[in-house]
Amino acid sequence: MKNLFLGCLVVTVMGLAFWGYTENYATKGSLDKIAQLNEEIGLAHSRLRVLNAEWAYLNRPERLLQLVNANFDDLRLLQLTSDHFARLEQIPYPGPDLGPITEPIEVMNRETSP
Repeated sequence: MKNLFLGCLVVTVMGLAFWGYTENYATKGSLDKIAQLNEEIGLAHSRLRVLNAEWAYLNRPERLLQLVNANFDDLRLLQLTSDHFARLEQIPYPGPDLGPITEPIEVMNRETSP
């Protein structure tokens, strides 16, 4: 009986050792994958900063004005000024939709008594 117990104990220890060994390598693989993803994220941030800088450089107002002037015959673009906007009192706001009046409206006349 003692030998059977020792045999089961040895098999259990060997099974746990194998499980620990595989978990260790799976963990190392996951950590490697995380490090690789962090490196890719860093490269993506770097590319994004370069693209944002390039976008800001290409959208300089003086450069865009030169492009507009150079291509005026084809595009007919004009510089945007405050004259291109309407004043608030020039905007027609629609009134509330009351619908058709179907019943007569009674008006009370208040007379003051002496």
